[in-house]
Amino acid sequence: MVQCKWGLLPTLVLLICSCSSKHVYVPSTIDMDHWKTASTNGLRVNEGFERCRKFVDGWLQHADPQTGLIPRNLKDGADIWNAKDAGADNYPFMVLTAALTDSALFQSVMKKILASEELLTSRVGRLPDTYQFSKGGFASDSIMLDNIIFGASEYIKDGLMPLTEWLGKSPWSDRMIGMLDDIWANAQLETPYGRIPSLNVEVNGELLQVMARLYWMTGDQKYLDWSKRLANYYLLGSNHPTRDFQSLRLRDHGCEIVSGLCEFYIMLHYAVKDEKHIYQPQIHEMLDRILEVGRNSDGLFYDAIDPQTGQVLIDRVADNFGYNLNGFYSVYQIDSIHSYREAALKALSALDANYRTYAWEGTSADGYADAIEGALNLYNREPVASVTDWMDSEIQVMWSKQQDDGIIEGWHGDGNFARTTIMYCLWKTKGITLHPWRSDLQLGAVMQNDTIWVTVEADSSWHGHMVMDRSRHREAMHLPHDWPRINQFPEWFTVPDAPNHDYKLLENRQSTVRTASDLRNGLTIHYEDQPLKFKIYPILE
Repeated sequence: MVQCKWGLLPTLVLLICSCSSKHVYVPSTIDMDHWKTASTNGLRVNEGFERCRKFVDGWLQHADPQTGLIPRNLKDGADIWNAKDAGADNYPFMVLTAALTDSALFQSVMKKILASEELLTSRVGRLPDTYQFSKGGFASDSIMLDNIIFGASEYIKDGLMPLTEWLGKSPWSDRMIGMLDDIWANAQLETPYGRIPSLNVEVNGELLQVMARLYWMTGDQKYLDWSKRLANYYLLGSNHPTRDFQSLRLRDHGCEIVSGLCEFYIMLHYAVKDEKHIYQPQIHEMLDRILEVGRNSDGLFYDAIDPQTGQVLIDRVADNFGYNLNGFYSVYQIDSIHSYREAALKALSALDANYRTYAWEGTSADGYADAIEGALNLYNREPVASVTDWMDSEIQVMWSKQQDDGIIEGWHGDGNFARTTIMYCLWKTKGITLHPWRSDLQLGAVMQNDTIWVTVEADSSWHGHMVMDRSRHREAMHLPHDWPRINQFPEWFTVPDAPNHDYKLLENRQSTVRTASDLRNGLTIHYEDQPLKFKIYPILE
């Protein structure tokens, strides 16, 4: 694991250095090398966050002046807001960008857009339908429930769940839970296992992923019960993804069912372990068959296969390889099937050698976003060294597609550019954030074992707070363990929730004691004209 393991809960020593000779601490050559790398990371973080800000500013220029809603696209779809595109892929990552770089924008415009969306687009209970700006109402005069459920499931899984993974409980998580509950309130398809809301594998895979997390976050039994209906439909009936499907997509718009069923299986492992054996053979059968017929020689997945015959139906390499491998790796974590871990290692090891500037989806930035995200999420668990160079290279390819006005390609996939950029930047800061953010700030970090080196630089004086990350999967989501999940924001350096444990702060020959809460709530930072350098490491007692 890359993220910090605190063991018996250490004391933390925070060493702060600058170019001034007044400081007692004499850094080693290793320290200087790490700070040099952290400073380079700070340049990348600055560029990444500023690109995200430009993305937000660019799209806000195209918001509907009456409703404030973001259009689906800037050409085709400029007259509508819809849940599956504008809601799922674009707006949420404008929210996240604002949360990290502009709290005033986050608290005002971003919340107003949510309130407007909920007021204007909710059509079947809290389920949203497509809204047409020029019409001042719903684009369709009739209610098409399948389309509404599809849009809501996309909005929930692709947009609101990633926001919740970072923010925790918020107005966006409330919106998500309301839509999820109303999807199930409108489940009309009878099966031997109870009513389900859809026969679409993408919808059902998304619902399985979301409910596997919300079950723990809310403690509500209904999410486990509803998940069982879907899992039974696919694993215990005649709809097994590899035994019964004639076509199985291993890229988005199909692969969601694979990781969704794996997330259900993980939920069951912890929640109702004595039922796990019912589903284990079917889960292993699905994963084993995909490994057998679904990959190229590098261990990456094809777009689509016939799992029964083994025929490759679409031989393009899927940019969503990480989405599938999340499921494999998660099952490895609880069942110790080493071939599932080896599948992740094989794919990661091939990236730098064979997939530089690879045309995942032609020239689209979205293909790079999904591929980098997949690699980053798995690298958090398996730090294959060559992957770092590949991610640094490919993020530059993706960034080069942004236009001067902040727009990337002018469609809803632009939001995925920001999503993956933020993931990348948080890797380069190890989850540390500065508040308030300013356009000239450079924050970078390097981590080795349980030690972290951090640098802060700016063009002029700045005063604010440096906030360490926390175990969000446990504290906000209440997950029993941090399994790799689609669109999560990986944890790197985290401070435990232990207010009774003190931390030592050394600066300018003075020693002060800080609590864990100090670090989590934010250390006060005064930047003047010299780079700030921090070294943080645990001392076990």
